[in-house]
Amino acid sequence: MPPIHEAARIGKPVQIITTTDNHSFELNHEALKKLLLNEDVRHKNVCVVSVAGAFRKGKSFLLDFMLRYLNKQGSKDWLGPEDQPLAGFPWRGGTERETTGIWAWSKVFLCPGPDGEEVAVILMDTQGAFDSGSTVEECAKMFALSIMNSSHQVLNLSQNIQEDDLQHLQLFTEYGRLAMEEESSEAKPFQSLMILVRDWSYHYEYDYGGSGGSKFLDKRLNQAARHRELQDVRRHITSCFKRLGCFLMPHPGLAVANDQDFDGRLADISKDFKIYLQELAPLLLSKENLIVKEINGTKVTCQALLEYFKAYITIYKGDVLPEPKTILQATAEANNLAAVASALDKYTKDMEQVCGGDKPYLSPDELKKKHNQVEEAAINQFRKVRKMGGRQYSHQYEEKLLAQMKTYEQQYIKHNENKKPFNMKTILPTYNTPLVIGIVGGLIIVCFCTITPISVIRPVKTVKNIADVLKGIKKCW
Repeated sequence: MPPIHEAARIGKPVQIITTTDNHSFELNHEALKKLLLNEDVRHKNVCVVSVAGAFRKGKSFLLDFMLRYLNKQGSKDWLGPEDQPLAGFPWRGGTERETTGIWAWSKVFLCPGPDGEEVAVILMDTQGAFDSGSTVEECAKMFALSIMNSSHQVLNLSQNIQEDDLQHLQLFTEYGRLAMEEESSEAKPFQSLMILVRDWSYHYEYDYGGSGGSKFLDKRLNQAARHRELQDVRRHITSCFKRLGCFLMPHPGLAVANDQDFDGRLADISKDFKIYLQELAPLLLSKENLIVKEINGTKVTCQALLEYFKAYITIYKGDVLPEPKTILQATAEANNLAAVASALDKYTKDMEQVCGGDKPYLSPDELKKKHNQVEEAAINQFRKVRKMGGRQYSHQYEEKLLAQMKTYEQQYIKHNENKKPFNMKTILPTYNTPLVIGIVGGLIIVCFCTITPISVIRPVKTVKNIADVLKGIKKCW
C-alpha cells in the first residue's frame, strides 16, 4: 500500500463489518456510530455509494479515484498531478485478496444534492466475492449487505456481463418482489445499480462509457432467453431497480497489470482509462447524479442508516440465507426504529428550547402545557413518516416513543425545579416553629445591634415583640 498523500489525509478507511472464522459477520458498532452520529452529519440525508464484485478486479483502486473527486469537489483538475501515487482504501496488485468485510471512508463528504440540499456522501468498499477463502453463501450475504444499505450500488465485473453475473442478483430481486407485494405493486425496493464492466475489449461493437454501456445492457436484458428461469432473472432485475445503468471501462494499461511496484500514478495509466474516469466519477458523484438513500419512499438520514445496518447484520449472522420475509421484517423494524429516533430527537431539541440549559423557571402548569405541545408534535412527526409493516405493527413503536418521552419528561421536571427561585414566602411558613423563630429573631437582633448605635437601641421586652418584628419582616418579603 502506498503512503497516504495529502489528497487522502482527510480521513482513513475504517472497517464497519468484519468477517469471522466461521464465515459469520460482526458489526463494528463504535466505528459506525462515530461515522454516522457525528453532529455535522447525523441529521443529513445520506447517499451511500458502494462497490461490490469479484475479488482482485480493482474495486478499491477505483474507489480511491472517487475519493479524489470528492476531496476536490469535482473541480476540473480533480484527477491530480501525473506523478502523485494513489492512496486511500488499501489496494495492491497480485492474486491474493486485500479487502475483507465492508469498509467505509471515515470522512463523510457534505456535497450539494440535486435540489440544492446538502447531502452526506459515504463511500463503501466490500470484500471481493468468490475468492478461495469465502463460501458462496458468504459472498451472497456480503453482496446483500452492500446493496441493501447503499443508494447507488456499483457492480464491478470483468470484461463482460455473463449469465451467472445476472443470476447472482436473483436472490435479492426475490426479496424485492416480496417487498413490492407487501407495500405497493409499483414500488421498487432498490434505487440504483450501475454495472461497471472493466477491461472492456469490444469497443468496436459498443463504445466505452455510459452510452455504449446502456446499449449493451439493453441487449443483455432484453434479448430473448430460451429458459423461463433466465427470463425471470431479467424481469426481476428490471422490476427491482429504479435506475439501471452500465458503464464500459477500458483497460488501465500493462503497467497497472504487470508491474508489482505500480503505485497508482496517472503517468503509468493509459490515456483512455483516464478519459473515461473523468466521465464515470461525475455519473456517480456530481450534484445532478447524487442519489439520496430511501427506504419505502422515505429519505434516510445518517442516524437512520445506523438502524438499518444493525437490523440487517442481525439477520445475516445465521448459518443460512434468510427468507425474503425475514429481510422484510428486519427492514420494517429498522424503519420504525429510525422513525422513533428521529421523533425523539425532535422532542429533546424542542424541550431544550422550553426548559433546558439556562432557560428560566416555569410553573408546573406552564411546563406541562408546553410539554404536551412538544410531545404531540413529536408523535405527529412519527406518524407522518411512511413506515413499513402497517399501522398495527407501527403502534408498538409509537408506544415505545411515548414511554421514552415520559421518562425524559420527569428529567425535565426535576431540571426545572432546580431553577426555582429562593422564596421566603414559602420558606417561612414551613419553618414557623418557636425554635426557628427564636433563632431567626436572635440573628436579627444581633445584626441590628451590630449596625445600630447603642444609644438608639430600644429594648425588646417580650417574645411577642420579636414575633411582631418577624411578622413585619415576613410581610416585606
